[in-house]
Amino acid sequence: MKLIKKVAAIMFAFMMVFSLSTNVKAVQTGSITIDNAIKDQTYKIYKIMDLESYDPEEGLYSYKPASPQWKTFFTSNSVAQKYIKLDTNTDGITWKDNSTAGETEAEKKTRLDKEASELAKAALEYANKHSIQDNGHDDATGTTVTFNSLDLGYYLVDSSVGALCSLNTTNPSATIKEKNAVPSVKKEVSDAEDGTFKDDSHANIGDTVYFKTTITAQPGAEKYILHDTMDAAFTFNKNSIVVKSGETTIDQTNYDIYYKKDDATATNKAEDDCTFEIRFKQEYLNTLNKGQQIVVTYNAILNEKATINVGDHNTAELTYGDKGSVEDKTTTSTSQMKVLKYTKTTTNTLNGAKFKLFTQKTGGEALKFTKKDDQNYILTKEATGQDEIETIKEGTFTLKGLKPGVTYWLEETEAPKGYNKLTSRIKVELQDYGMVIVNDNNTGRPLSQVEVENQSGSLLPSTGGMGTTLIYLIGGALVLGSGFVLANKKRAKAK
Repeated sequence: MKLIKKVAAIMFAFMMVFSLSTNVKAVQTGSITIDNAIKDQTYKIYKIMDLESYDPEEGLYSYKPASPQWKTFFTSNSVAQKYIKLDTNTDGITWKDNSTAGETEAEKKTRLDKEASELAKAALEYANKHSIQDNGHDDATGTTVTFNSLDLGYYLVDSSVGALCSLNTTNPSATIKEKNAVPSVKKEVSDAEDGTFKDDSHANIGDTVYFKTTITAQPGAEKYILHDTMDAAFTFNKNSIVVKSGETTIDQTNYDIYYKKDDATATNKAEDDCTFEIRFKQEYLNTLNKGQQIVVTYNAILNEKATINVGDHNTAELTYGDKGSVEDKTTTSTSQMKVLKYTKTTTNTLNGAKFKLFTQKTGGEALKFTKKDDQNYILTKEATGQDEIETIKEGTFTLKGLKPGVTYWLEETEAPKGYNKLTSRIKVELQDYGMVIVNDNNTGRPLSQVEVENQSGSLLPSTGGMGTTLIYLIGGALVLGSGFVLANKKRAKAK
């Protein structure tokens, strides 16, 4: 009996010592829950430190690098060395005290949050650069993502919109709130470099159109690539790209530009069918603050492939992270002016009338056009273009590629034979979809064409005409008749 009691006492003592010395083993695993997760984004976790042991009552924790790769990070990375101290004898990790004299608790919290954020960015960049395998990943299908059965330690949590860091080891079931936000992109267009930028614009064919794309970045920005796609109606000016943040031009070492695949002059080719793309380097993205804006400007010429009365688009798409994407686009419209030449007296259209189009009431140079067929002409800035248009038998022609919202002046330079030429230019206010207001005659709705009426002149008498000729003929006949009568009387008396 005494032997049994001694064995029992020894076993009990051993159990007490074991439970006191190995309390970290009481909970073998933990979990991380990301709250306020962004739907369809991918979340990854990386274990960067192992928790060897801890005493929550005394606030004592023993951390070590989770792998040789992370040990290299802690000993070689400048950011890690700024905040982490690694004991070369035990591999134990402690956080350096970077406090300042007189620091308040609020200031301390702000400082530690900033330090943790910088360490997370550096660690994530290191993981991506060295292809370190994550310890778990999942796509957010709702507002939360949970990783279970995790060994206790210090974790880096990465998402497509930014990096999150840590597992609170005093409570192995930790919740990390997603504080990052999705970046945004805004596309705008203007008809002038220093003009008002908005969602749409109007232009003549041949005009330069100015584009502006504004990216609003978020903390933890990753893999930002701006893809710009122009419709065939735009001839892109590659040398016009300017990238700024505020009033400061961003140095070109912070990004690379790739151009359309079929651009024979380009060395860097875009992966998709966009006109060009700008890939921002991660080192630059790591410097961005919440809400910081990157503004990209450039220009293009609206060419003859423009779709009349429909509008052509320029689309900006910003991809970020592994599969995040946001986009916006603009519309640039050009229109047309249809002209009908007719006369009311015969209710027929007239051919042989010639016209020129101006942008001012008097004087100025006539606009030039390229002839597509007898009834369709496209505006051009080429010197070889024709500035005078002649109607055919249908009496109509259409001038395409004109800017809506502009007042034009149509001048008849030659009238059809037998008709009077107009003495002044016709005022034409061109609106969207080819609708027009002629000579300020707004009857409540615009017209679909400019209707030009001509009147024929009447026949006037002139000297040497048939009027005097008839008189002479009648007079001559009377003289001859009188002579014939006198001759007959003389014969009668002679008998």
